[in-house]
Amino acid sequence: MTFIIVGYGRVGARTARILHEEGHPVVVVENNPGKADRAREAGFEVIEGDGSNESVLKRAGVETAAAVGGLTGDPNVNFAACMVGKEYGCRVAMRISEDYREEIYERYAEDVDEVIYPERLGAAGAKTALLGGNFNAIGELTEGLRLTTVTIPAGAPVVGRKVNDIGLGDFGRIYAHGRGREPMTIPLPGTAIEPGDHIALVVEQDGLDRTKAALLGEPEQKP
Repeated sequence: MTFIIVGYGRVGARTARILHEEGHPVVVVENNPGKADRAREAGFEVIEGDGSNESVLKRAGVETAAAVGGLTGDPNVNFAACMVGKEYGCRVAMRISEDYREEIYERYAEDVDEVIYPERLGAAGAKTALLGGNFNAIGELTEGLRLTTVTIPAGAPVVGRKVNDIGLGDFGRIYAHGRGREPMTIPLPGTAIEPGDHIALVVEQDGLDRTKAALLGEPEQKP
């Protein structure tokens, strides 16, 4: 069954590519002529138009599609596209920015199957959200990136800090958080770290020591 990707920007393009490489039919909806041309050059079927418009999504095949991903930079367009997809029984996932307030996140989360923070999850995670799986898709990232999980001990420098405030520079990203026996999920913007919490990260291979230093307070190993 077809996957409809609304928006062929950075996240949408990579998500479409991953789905295509796994053998899933993909239709791209894009209202920017330049981006639409790039999607066609990449071999995708493209419907030009506003992805929040039901008639445009019908042209893309929403009535029989498996899922709709609202992956533009505009959450209003993404949400509207998802609501149309939901009306036709599609699995729906929408992108929002990670700086949204918790109550806005929760409002969107009540109406869609998945809310995506692409800055943390990346395209592989967006793909997983559309398929309805778990975080195994992170294994599809490049050889230069590594998936790692960390249990935060008492006394770690990040205890008491909000996830959004933990800076790992350009060498790592937190993409999931869990507490106790709870399953790991995308953390809400205001989630504060407690001792014993579990954090999953995507880290550059050469940034592992810096990540440990930032999260656990362990000194970096000198070469």
